[in-house]
Amino acid sequence: MPIATPEIYNEMLDRAKAGKFAYPAINVTSTQTLHAALRGFAEAESDGIIQISTGGAEFLGGQYSKDMVSGAVALAEFAHVVAKKYPVNIALHTDHCPKDKLDGYVRPLLAISQERVAAGQNPLFQSHMWDGSAEKLDENLAIAKELLAEAVKAKIILEVEITPTGGEEDGVSHEINDDLYTTVADVERTAEALGLGEKGRYLLAASFGNVHGVYKPGNVVLKPELLRELQDGIAAKHGKADPFDFVFHGGSGSTEEEIRTALENGVVKMNLDTDTQYAFTRPVADHMFRHYDGVLKIDGEVGDKKTYDPRSWGKLAEAGMAERVTRACADLRATGTKLK
Repeated sequence: MPIATPEIYNEMLDRAKAGKFAYPAINVTSTQTLHAALRGFAEAESDGIIQISTGGAEFLGGQYSKDMVSGAVALAEFAHVVAKKYPVNIALHTDHCPKDKLDGYVRPLLAISQERVAAGQNPLFQSHMWDGSAEKLDENLAIAKELLAEAVKAKIILEVEITPTGGEEDGVSHEINDDLYTTVADVERTAEALGLGEKGRYLLAASFGNVHGVYKPGNVVLKPELLRELQDGIAAKHGKADPFDFVFHGGSGSTEEEIRTALENGVVKMNLDTDTQYAFTRPVADHMFRHYDGVLKIDGEVGDKKTYDPRSWGKLAEAGMAERVTRACADLRATGTKLK
């Protein structure tokens, strides 16, 4: 199927919310990891979300220029071509973008999609994320309001992070402490600034102890039940049941119970990066250790081209990551839910 249209993406999110499942949002950094994600979704018979962070886009732009917009556009255009061969709907998303990178990433990408829509085409991406968690909430929401208006012109959904996620990702870091829990007052201010859909649809990355990366048990205390308090707190005032479409950040390493509770409370998207990175790299490491004397021309020998050919270990990497994506679909109850 082709990349999801704005209408299909909205339908995907609506079905996830109603069915209490969520889509894995898989970070990719190459055409190969893109294919791995697509394959995983196809094998799970689940629609899905593929996303590119600022660091991923910079890597995709090549180490000579490291241009984020070029990297993101190139992979998105590639995805529009190859996704047609996979029997699932895929939405393209850009991950965490802090304030100092907006002008070099999200704003130019919004302009590109606005031009496409004005010409009668679909946007290049289906959603973009503004990560204002390092800013004061007033400034965070003021920028979010401006970006939401621009996103509406491009038929794009905005994702906003209003309070910090712990750990570090692409240079944005927060301590693991009590600030990692969003309050009802925080989401009330969000609703006042961005509305509840009438000003444009947005996804909300609220914090309930989330941390990027993987930590040993006991280091991270997730409280997904907090999301119910946030939903009910706004519903009581505005008369709209479950008003938020939540995003689960720092999803790698979460327990089944934590994931289930989050799904029951309105999570429709869960980000995975750390686990899928490992799933991609682990088979490569295994191949290199098993074929050490073939991939290296040691002691004056010629090595074994079949073992150092990138395709030999690349296929293993794709399969490993695809399996992890398929497992994520099962964890999030998305298996077999693809739109017909």
